[in-house]
Amino acid sequence: MSKRILITGAAGFIGSHLCDRFVSEEFQVVGMDNLITGDLRNIEHLFPKKNFSFYHHDVSKFVHVPDQLDYILHFASPASPIDYLKMPIQTLKVGSLGTHNLLGLARVKKARILVASTSEVYGDPLVHPQNEEYWGHVNPVGPRGVYDEAKRFQEAITMAYHTYHGLETRIVRIFNTYGPRMRLNDGRVLPNFFYQALSGKDLTIYGDGSQTRSFCFVSDLVEGIYRLLFSNEINPVNLGNPDEITIRQFADEIIKLTGTSQKIIFEPLPKDDPKQRQPDITKAKKLLNWEPKIQRAEGLKITYDYFKKIM
Repeated sequence: MSKRILITGAAGFIGSHLCDRFVSEEFQVVGMDNLITGDLRNIEHLFPKKNFSFYHHDVSKFVHVPDQLDYILHFASPASPIDYLKMPIQTLKVGSLGTHNLLGLARVKKARILVASTSEVYGDPLVHPQNEEYWGHVNPVGPRGVYDEAKRFQEAITMAYHTYHGLETRIVRIFNTYGPRMRLNDGRVLPNFFYQALSGKDLTIYGDGSQTRSFCFVSDLVEGIYRLLFSNEINPVNLGNPDEITIRQFADEIIKLTGTSQKIIFEPLPKDDPKQRQPDITKAKKLLNWEPKIQRAEGLKITYDYFKKIM
């Protein structure tokens, strides 16, 4: 009998790619999403599949899934500043109440649960690159605190369920990820640049452009999550691409790729915006035999072709 997995945030960017992976591996996949940021078009190609079903539901409310469950992937949450600044309460609730509900469900079903945490738990880091032992530098009452603290609480309650109830848990800390199915109005730097380039607008850099990011292609991330789920590691694991780049260099790459002639304009840096972001993936390499394979030039070309199509 095939294994059954619940994936929350199933219609979102990363969640939909996880649905694809587990459907292709012949799991019975149950997708769940309340669609406040997800898009059914990301998973509509799965609806005819016999091993895929979908529930339109908010996991911050009681979650019931009939029959057995072997695994749960909790990926439900607004994930970009434009979303969680607009929906601060929902963001806090899905990280706290939603996680609590799903941990309870995992306990009842005797299922292993993997929760999606984020590099944002490190805040505006004072340690570079960021490794899993770093506790972070987070402003709990700043505008980004609703997301950062929701994820930090999520990690804490997940570990509490593991230590107190003996639940099988996994925690992934996801660094900047990109690829097809990102929303053009997402508000994060990569879709923002592509949207501006495709719309004939000047590219906007916040701050002086010296802040750094490290971009991981979505297929690499999905492979890492898949390996982590079936590993024995209970402590958080960073997944991301350590190939660090400044935002100014990144803007130049987008201009070169898209062939646009617009100029770059500079706006003030938002409050608590991280100045550096680079994952230390030593742990993932050692425990999961995982590291990213897709070079940024290749991944950006695939993503640009996707954005051109949906524009």
